[in-house]
Amino acid sequence: MYIPDGFQGSLPLSMSFSLPTDRPLRAIAQPMANLLNLPHLPDHFPLLVYAFILFTAVHLVISPYLSARIFPVSYGKLRSKRAINQWNIQVVSLFHVFIVLPLALACLGSDTLKADKLWGWDERVGRTVAVACGYFLWDTLDAIFNFDDLGFLIHGVSCFTLYMMTFRPFLGYYAPRFLTWELSTIFLNIHRFLDKTGHTGSSAQWLNGVILLSTFFSVRIVYGWYLTLDFMRSLYAARAELPTAYLLAFALGNLTLNGLNLTWFYKMIFAIRKRFDGESKPLTGPANGNAVSADAPAH
Repeated sequence: MYIPDGFQGSLPLSMSFSLPTDRPLRAIAQPMANLLNLPHLPDHFPLLVYAFILFTAVHLVISPYLSARIFPVSYGKLRSKRAINQWNIQVVSLFHVFIVLPLALACLGSDTLKADKLWGWDERVGRTVAVACGYFLWDTLDAIFNFDDLGFLIHGVSCFTLYMMTFRPFLGYYAPRFLTWELSTIFLNIHRFLDKTGHTGSSAQWLNGVILLSTFFSVRIVYGWYLTLDFMRSLYAARAELPTAYLLAFALGNLTLNGLNLTWFYKMIFAIRKRFDGESKPLTGPANGNAVSADAPAH
């Protein structure tokens, strides 16, 4: 496991090591860091790149290989390139959650971040955000090359841009807290896999649907808007220290993501109800991963 140099002292030696590519990757990142005023980026850029490569490998190699062997019938029935891609990105999404969520939770107790919500820095945040940015970079590129929905593309670009700014450092307190939204993604992907494995309208899908809606509403709507209000208060308090462009970009970006959450929550309610109205049908063809499914990002 790669750990940035500044964080190694807090971990057992057996858990940290450097790769030969670390130094050249830091050198590549330095001009970008200087240009964008992101001084913490070079130390964490190798992890960002490795995360991007890992998520890409899961998407293009590991998921197709394992899915064809673990779910030969369900995966084998997917005929269109779009349907196969949707399955594989859901595997990546689930994989990402189980990596980034524990990392984000480990940052919540940082006294340094609590003392300075806007400018505070903790190396754990750097590691967490590097993994998240690697994921959102992959997600953005997939949304471009396999364009499916404008909302997904906006989500990927917004998340990648906002989380990259954490390396300034900026908003280190909020970054891991907003990443806790990913908790709902676990149940969203289970919902979709139940569709694709022939369990549409089953008791398992009903139970998962209840958990999905409860979790999504709790972490993305209730906690999400609470966090957004606190976030806006912090931005307003520091308005004299921030360029107007920063204030507008972060405020509008955050409101856009919250707006998408409200839209997806409405669509999920509609989609899950449809599973149990006596007309539920397995997910096929163009409906794969979109309106007929719980229409929210696998993010």
